[in-house]
Amino acid sequence: MTENGGDGGPVVRGFPHLDTVRASITALYRRMGGAGVRAYAGSLPAAEVAFGDAEELYGGAQRVARAAVAHLRLPDARVIVGFRRMEHAATVELAAGPEYFVELNDRFRVNRRDVGAALVHEVTHVLLHRLGMEFSGTRENEILTDTVAVYLGAGWLLLDAFREDALTRQKLGYLTPEEFGYVLAKRSLAFGEDPSPWFTSPGAYQAYTEGRSRALRDLRVPPLRAAGGMSRMRYARDRHRAVAAPGAPYAFEGGGPERRVLFDCPTCHQRLRLPVRGPVRAGCGVCGTRWACDT
Repeated sequence: MTENGGDGGPVVRGFPHLDTVRASITALYRRMGGAGVRAYAGSLPAAEVAFGDAEELYGGAQRVARAAVAHLRLPDARVIVGFRRMEHAATVELAAGPEYFVELNDRFRVNRRDVGAALVHEVTHVLLHRLGMEFSGTRENEILTDTVAVYLGAGWLLLDAFREDALTRQKLGYLTPEEFGYVLAKRSLAFGEDPSPWFTSPGAYQAYTEGRSRALRDLRVPPLRAAGGMSRMRYARDRHRAVAAPGAPYAFEGGGPERRVLFDCPTCHQRLRLPVRGPVRAGCGVCGTRWACDT
């Protein structure tokens, strides 16, 4: 698990990894199914991962690790936590199990506020290892891990670990703060959950609001009926021409009565194909959500 900004360097902002984030959400739903993902409708409570200075170091770290393991439904996984000097924030040794060894950066001995954030990322690596989920390349796999941690209700801690002010500049994980906010908002929209009261970091809350704005845009693109008036007008023009404009969130294939419009499911980003024939209620075969459309 990486961290950046701790040495005073800049924290990358915006949405540079959005395609991989969306692919990660699709992969999660394909592997676990809509019902499997919905089993994580409740987020990891902050009280279960709070780690104060008065608590014994190793006992407290093990307690937080057990909370992360329980939340991610890994009942037979035992995570053993240690501390050492290292370049990264944390690392996990992946093997057949049932024991997994997580090492945290020595700075977490005194900076216990973010122990939970570091551990949920590493325990999510264990979950993905068990599920056989991986992307090609280290960076893509780390983005997958961050995304799954957040979407399954534990990774809000990773966003709350983002702090940027006159004295502090820190971010854990590979996603930008806004991308963490985007995934958290996607989860919030899917499960009707409001994470805003959990944030202790003002910068994290601001990143969440920016990510939520981006996530809401996914719900307002044609041919979804919730699309705005201007978007609907552009869609009608493109539909008449049977060619989508460059950068449009949809595409057309086929011709005549067989013509179809292709667009992403707003929940899981699986590509959907609908006949171009007017009002219809579309169902996603991957996540199980249904959407009112006007094709």
